[in-house]
Amino acid sequence: MGKLPFENISRKIIIKRDVKTNENFEKRPEDRTINELINYGIINLNKASGPSSHQITDYVKKILNVSKAGHSGTLDPKVVGVLPIALEKATRIVQVLLTSGKEYVCLMYLHKKISEKEIKNIFEEFSGEIKQIPPVRSAVKRQERKRNIYYIEILEIDDQYILFRVGCQAGTYIRKLVDQIGKKIGCGAHMVQLIRTKAGPFNDNEMYTLHDLKDAYEFYKEGSEKGIRKIILPFERAVDHLGKVWVVDGCVDALCHGAPLYIVGISKLTENINKNDIVAVLTLKNELICIGQAEIDSDEMVKLEKGVAVDKIKVFMERGTYRKTV
Repeated sequence: MGKLPFENISRKIIIKRDVKTNENFEKRPEDRTINELINYGIINLNKASGPSSHQITDYVKKILNVSKAGHSGTLDPKVVGVLPIALEKATRIVQVLLTSGKEYVCLMYLHKKISEKEIKNIFEEFSGEIKQIPPVRSAVKRQERKRNIYYIEILEIDDQYILFRVGCQAGTYIRKLVDQIGKKIGCGAHMVQLIRTKAGPFNDNEMYTLHDLKDAYEFYKEGSEKGIRKIILPFERAVDHLGKVWVVDGCVDALCHGAPLYIVGISKLTENINKNDIVAVLTLKNELICIGQAEIDSDEMVKLEKGVAVDKIKVFMERGTYRKTV
């Protein structure tokens, strides 16, 4: 089975400064109350066929009685599967997922019977960089652009039906891909069904329906938190696929005010961070403070004692959450 690029990267943790966190400041994501989870939470929703992604998001808002929610990339009404939805103050985290890799399982129909050997040969040509012009009904400008197909695997061929799995760069149009494959084969093809199975770190092994959410929220109102805790996850889960840097308590508030992260504030970090990578900056309790761009790679972060490690900060934690320390 193929893997998205981030799934092939080792993320072992390197200790730079072995320090402790003040337990009087805030709490670990898994210790948040349900109200706190809803305020800074994300749901890996199993989108049903029929409603649009915007309608599904609106249903979530009504079920949980929240004012804000945002999804991580539009799925056509008939497309089903993984649709992460962030809640309230966590809504901006979907920006991280919008650019992350996606995986789909697609059923396509060839307009003419073709030999399996020829089909497999053509599919191999669609691995790697391809060019696409977005469809007429799309949210982007209709001009040719390059997209990476990380892997494409035929799962089953049944007469003129082909079931395949594809891992691709964000912004790849699978319906268009099917059309391109059909034209390359020379007989034409169309998409019959599409399921999104991965969106960044979220996959189809741990997703829930609107009915699951509704039932869990009703049980929560009756006193049982078990179900709702399974469904509403800490929004930190949305950065599981990124490189990470953990910082000492004393520099958290400066980051909350938009300051860059200086090397002196780093306690530990994951390996294989490259310069210009988008990284997540967390407290020693694993709370997400911000995301930013790595100014140097992880090896330099470990070796150097001065300089900027992460800049162009986008803050998620509220100011004053961690008091300034001298």
